[in-house]
Amino acid sequence: MDLRAAIDDWTRHLSDVRRLSPATVRAYRADLVDLSATVGPETSLDRVDLEELREWLWKATSRGDSRATVARRTAAARGFFAWARQTGAIDADPSLRLVGPKRGRTLPTVATAPALSGVMADLVGAAASGDPVALRDHAVLELLYAAALRVSELCAVRAADIDQERRTLRVTGKGDKERVVPFGAPAARAIEAYAVRGRPALAARAPEGRATDLLFLGVRGGPLGPRRVYDLVARTVGPALGSGAVGPHTLRHSAATHLLDGGADLRAVQEMLGHASLGTTQIYTHVSGERLVSTYRLAHPRA
Repeated sequence: MDLRAAIDDWTRHLSDVRRLSPATVRAYRADLVDLSATVGPETSLDRVDLEELREWLWKATSRGDSRATVARRTAAARGFFAWARQTGAIDADPSLRLVGPKRGRTLPTVATAPALSGVMADLVGAAASGDPVALRDHAVLELLYAAALRVSELCAVRAADIDQERRTLRVTGKGDKERVVPFGAPAARAIEAYAVRGRPALAARAPEGRATDLLFLGVRGGPLGPRRVYDLVARTVGPALGSGAVGPHTLRHSAATHLLDGGADLRAVQEMLGHASLGTTQIYTHVSGERLVSTYRLAHPRA
C-alpha cells in the first residue's frame, strides 16, 4: 500500500471509528500529507523508516514550527504507524523510537470573578433595552461561563437541550459524547429573557424556509457562528483583561478555575468540562495554585 492511500484509510478510521473531531482529523491529515510530500506520496508504506521520520521532524523545526506543532506531528506519525502495524499493513513500526519535543506548559488566561461580574452587569444593562441582539449576547456569555462550554458546544445548543426547571443543559461534546451540565440562576434568567423576547425577533428575520431549532441565532435569523461569539467575547471580556486577544475559551478556563477555587472536586470539574483525561483538567489546579501564591505574597505579613 502506498503512503497516500494509507493516509486516506487512517483518517477515515479516525473519523468513523474513533470519532475524533473534524478539526483533529484535519490536523493529523495535514501532518501526514506533509510527511508524504517529504518522502514521496507514491512511496510504499513499508519503506518509510525512522531516519526519514526524524528528517521530517527536523525540517519542521528548522522552518520555525512551534514545539506544540512538532509534538502533534510526532503523535500523528506514531498513531498512524501503530494503526498500520495493527492492521497488518506493515510488519514493523518505524515510529516506535520517534521522540518529539515536550510541550511547554502554558497556563490558560483566566478572568477574575469580579471582572466577569462587571462584564455581566454591563450586559444586563444593555439587555434591559429589549434589543434582541443584546438579549442574545447576554444569554451567550452567561451560558458560556456558567456551563464552561466550548464555543462549538454553545453554537449547537437547541432549545430542547435546556431544562430550565432543573437548570441543566444537555451538551454534545467532542467525539459526539453527551453530558449534562448545570448552570446557575443568572444564566437561567438570561436564557429565559432571550427565549421569550429576543429569539422570536431574530427568528422572524430568517428567509422563508430557513428556520432552525438552534437556540442562538445571528442577526439575520440563521445559526449563530463561532466567529461571532469570538468577536463578542473579545469586545466585552477583552477590555476587562486589558486585551482583545481573548476568546470563548477564556470563559471556560475561568469557570473551571473559579470552581476549583471554590472547593469543587477535580473529577466533578472534569465531568463538567467533558475532558476524557483527568490530566487535562489538572492544568486548572496549577492556575489556582498560582493565584493562591500571588494572593499570599500580596496579603500575608510574613510573605
